Amino acid sequence: MLGIRRRHKIDKLDFILAGAQKSGTTALYYFLQKHPRITMGDQQETHFFDDDELFSATVDYDLLHRHFPPVGRSTIAGECSPSYLYWKPAAERIWKYNAQIKLLILLRNPVERAFAHWNMQRFKGREPLDFFGAVKEEKSRIAGAPPLEARRFAYVDRGFYAQQLERFFQFFSREQIMIIKFDKFRQQQHETLDSIFSFLGVEPLISFQSKDRNVVPYQRAMNWEERVFLYNIFADDIAKLEQLLGWDCADWKL
Repeated sequence: MLGIRRRHKIDKLDFILAGAQKSGTTALYYFLQKHPRITMGDQQETHFFDDDELFSATVDYDLLHRHFPPVGRSTIAGECSPSYLYWKPAAERIWKYNAQIKLLILLRNPVERAFAHWNMQRFKGREPLDFFGAVKEEKSRIAGAPPLEARRFAYVDRGFYAQQLERFFQFFSREQIMIIKFDKFRQQQHETLDSIFSFLGVEPLISFQSKDRNVVPYQRAMNWEERVFLYNIFADDIAKLEQLLGWDCADWKL
């Protein structure tokens, strides 16, 4: 009974894994969930801060907090919804909720991310168009679709990371945001996870089993014409991202 009395309902999330989609967020969520001092709630994606209906009137944050059990004083609470990075109002909504919150963001080569996103939609039976056709039709499809449906087909639009990060930098200090390259997360997983847990203020995991998560089989590989077409779309934004973060994204270029 004494242990129960020491637990309390959360009144604020301590951190959010905010994106980007198809960039390793499910794998990172898995590791965060395994940490004894972290609670990620009862579902992977609550989609609270990108639900426009919830913000059309007085916001009831209990609708978010009810997903989390009572926690001990040393436990931190986090949430994972990869669409927050992309959804324009989300940054300000999160800031109004908790201006001191920490944010985790994973970024993947936007060309590879777009293809993985399309492949996921094909696998789920949501995408009738081939990749090249879907990319070329994206603007018109988004313009004529309801917001929830439109973002499902935003293969290219989700990949403009520089402008998305700039929205978050308007509200949060650089010290509050940890941005991780997808390739580093996969290739140097132990080292990257240690730095993530340090950023969150908890000790590293003693041991864990690495495994790819949320991976669906690919129908085919991306061809060279598609790759060149996409890279030409993203080239300027990749250059802006390098300047914004001080990154070397040579491995994202042709």
